[in-house]
Amino acid sequence: MSNWFQDQIVDPGRLPLFLCLLAFVATFLTTRTITRMIRAGRGPFRNNVSESGIHVHHAVPGVVILIAGAFIAVGSGRADGWAEIAGILVGVGTSLVLDEFALILRLDDVYWSEEGRLSIQMVSLAVAVLGLTVLGLNPFQLSEENGADLAALAGTFVVLALHIALVLILVAKGRYAVALVGAFVPLVSIIVAPQIARPGSRWATRRYGADKMERATRRARRFDRRYGRHTLSVVDFLGGTPDPTAERPQTLEPPPAGSSLDDVR
Repeated sequence: MSNWFQDQIVDPGRLPLFLCLLAFVATFLTTRTITRMIRAGRGPFRNNVSESGIHVHHAVPGVVILIAGAFIAVGSGRADGWAEIAGILVGVGTSLVLDEFALILRLDDVYWSEEGRLSIQMVSLAVAVLGLTVLGLNPFQLSEENGADLAALAGTFVVLALHIALVLILVAKGRYAVALVGAFVPLVSIIVAPQIARPGSRWATRRYGADKMERATRRARRFDRRYGRHTLSVVDFLGGTPDPTAERPQTLEPPPAGSSLDDVR
């Protein structure tokens, strides 16, 4: 085990990424444990509102820690030890921010609502990306042989451009999890990219007529009935079951023409 760690993690220079992954996972598990205790009214963190009445969400210190890690990574150069410290800070900060991704996206406290499940999905995708990168799966890395031959280099860039295009098509079709896997396993992108898009995706709303949209909706419902409940069970196990009484965030309508900001307030 020690030989594998030295050969696969330390020697190739992946130790900062490995520490980033560990810090990310440990921070997420700790954060969710604390927030569940707060939700249940137990533990020392249940009164988490400051004297001014402001609740500081953990994404705020997460942004500060993430910025600190980024500055250390950029400014330390190749100094021994600083890359590892930066990796830990980036892992901690990114975990705190992504744990409240849905809240940031909605600009509303949807942490325990159904919309809050999006944060768990983003955390899961981030862990998958970090894990695959730590294992050395880099779809954008050129081999020394390809880098030495101009024709091979041009061919590599063409294949890489097609690969990126397929991944972007998957994203446009609302197949985010498949796009993540396809970014590291090109065969997945080649197989799934031509398939029909999710009905609410950008691809479907811009390109599909009524008949094809109906077909996409039927396919999505059939897929969700078969696999969706299992996915939600895993998400709820990791992040906690959403509160069914939580209000859905309201979509803000633009103020009437000619009204001032004071009128809206």
